[in-house]
Amino acid sequence: MADKDTVLKTVRAAFEHEWRINLHRYPIKMDFRDGALTLEGEVEHVAAKKLALELAIVVPGVSGIVDRLHVEPAERMADGAILDAVRNALLQESALEACTLRVRSKGRVETVRESCFEPHGVIEVSVTDGVVLLDDHVTNLAQKRLAGVLAWWVPGSRDVVNGLEVTPPEDDTDDEVTDAVRIALEKDPFLNADQIRVSTRNDVVTLEGLVSTETQKQMAEHDAWYVFGVDNVINRLEVQK
Repeated sequence: MADKDTVLKTVRAAFEHEWRINLHRYPIKMDFRDGALTLEGEVEHVAAKKLALELAIVVPGVSGIVDRLHVEPAERMADGAILDAVRNALLQESALEACTLRVRSKGRVETVRESCFEPHGVIEVSVTDGVVLLDDHVTNLAQKRLAGVLAWWVPGSRDVVNGLEVTPPEDDTDDEVTDAVRIALEKDPFLNADQIRVSTRNDVVTLEGLVSTETQKQMAEHDAWYVFGVDNVINRLEVQK
C-alpha cells in the first residue's frame, strides 16, 4: 500500500510545478486513505480544477479521487439565481429545443418545457452550493457537451457535474471534441472564433490563431476546458499587437 506522506508530497509537488495551479492563493486540502485521494478547496478557474484532477490521478498509489474542488465564481449568486440562469440559457439554445427541460428545487421537480420531438432528451437541472447538476439523458454527445458549457457560463457556477447519459450510446472521437470546442468558441460573444483554429488528439485540445487581448486568450482556453471529455488544453493563441 502506498505511503500516505509520499503520495501527498508527490501530488503537492506536481501541483506546484503547474503554473496554472496557485496553491499559495488558492490552497487545496488533501487526504489519502486506502488508495483514494480527496481534493478539497476553491481554485482560481476551471483549468486549475481539471489539471489538479489529471495530475493527481497519475500519481503512483492513487487509485481514485474524491473531487471536492470548486471554482471561484465570477459572481457570487444564490442557488436559485443560478438555477434560473441555467434554465434560461438552456431554453434559449436552439440546439437543445428537442429536449424536455425540468428543474429540481427544494425536492420538487417542475417541467418548464415539454418536447414535442421524437426522439427527445430530458435535461433535469438542480443547483446545490453553487454546483450545477445536469441529469437524465440526451440523444447525442453534442447536446451533452453544449448543455455543460452553457451551465459553466453562468457567472455563479462553482462546478458543473454533467451526469447526462447519451441514449442511444454514441462513440466519441477527437473530431467530436473538436467540433464541440468550435461550437463553444463560436457561441462565446466575447471571442472572434473565425481567428481561432482548434485541433484535438487523444482528448488534448490545441488552440492556435489570434485574439485581441490576454483576457480573450484565457477565455478561449477556459471555453475548451468547459467541454466534457477534454483532458488537457494547449493554448498557443497569440495576442495581436
